[in-house]
Amino acid sequence: MPLPKNAYISDVWKDGVFDNKVVFCTGGSGTICSAQVRALVHLGANACIVGRNVEKTENMAKDIATARAGSKVLGIGAVDVRNFESVKKAVDRCVEELGAVDFVIAGAAGNFLASINQLSVNAFKAVMDIDVQGSYNTLKATIPHLVKSAAKHKSDGTTPSPTGTGGRIVFISATIHYTGLPLQTHVSVAKAGVDALSNSVALEFGPLGVTSNVISPGPIGDTEGMRRLAKGEARKRSEAAVPLGRYGSVKEIADATIYIFSDSGNFVNGSTVVVDGGAWRMQSGSSGSGFVYPDFLLSGEEVTGVAGLKKSKI
Repeated sequence: MPLPKNAYISDVWKDGVFDNKVVFCTGGSGTICSAQVRALVHLGANACIVGRNVEKTENMAKDIATARAGSKVLGIGAVDVRNFESVKKAVDRCVEELGAVDFVIAGAAGNFLASINQLSVNAFKAVMDIDVQGSYNTLKATIPHLVKSAAKHKSDGTTPSPTGTGGRIVFISATIHYTGLPLQTHVSVAKAGVDALSNSVALEFGPLGVTSNVISPGPIGDTEGMRRLAKGEARKRSEAAVPLGRYGSVKEIADATIYIFSDSGNFVNGSTVVVDGGAWRMQSGSSGSGFVYPDFLLSGEEVTGVAGLKKSKI
């Protein structure tokens, strides 16, 4: 269903900022990433989103295309970010049909609640494979195109390039590994790896004009993750604990993405942009899910009723 403009982008941005640019996004059918891509498309970009579910990905691409008349948005399903060849095939198709890859959003991720005792070896590996290996595969498949784009769209930081910006990648991370958080060990370790990857990309490809940064969303309302992790009274408590007194919106993540990809972000490289209302500074023993720390862990109980949580054989 097409979204009203105020649901995914602020009014401060100039139309046409990303004319003739192409964004490639993994996890593009998700609530946050689809909003990021939708905002870029609204401002002139064409896009390619990829995901595991064919129907969901293709339908989301059609929906995103409604953000701007005449836009081109590819939705490529059956793409497994854990498999390099799968990602590269999608990137090759993106370049063939849209002409380039100027911006990349590495947003594919997995999450569920589980204590270390409950977290199996297979479950831990699954999250590492999607978040860390998936981000690296996305980087490896797109970096040659980002280098070309950076060379084509140079800026001295004073005079905007007449052809706009390009050669930029953003990794979607989190804040939970800043302090640690019970029931989120697997995600904490994975996102720490994603942050380290982005920093290395900034150092190695900065001399070629490519910028690499991290956006770390805090609790964002109406996302699949928050629907899984915080319900009812637990949601009210976790929302009240945010210094700004509310959950964030996908629009606020999209705005941060525009900032990094636009002329305003020319000198932003190797950075982490935290968009969480100050929530991470209030993190303690609570996962925001209603489980009381440390009582729940000491009880030996297992997390139940969390969508997407599957028991492993190991």
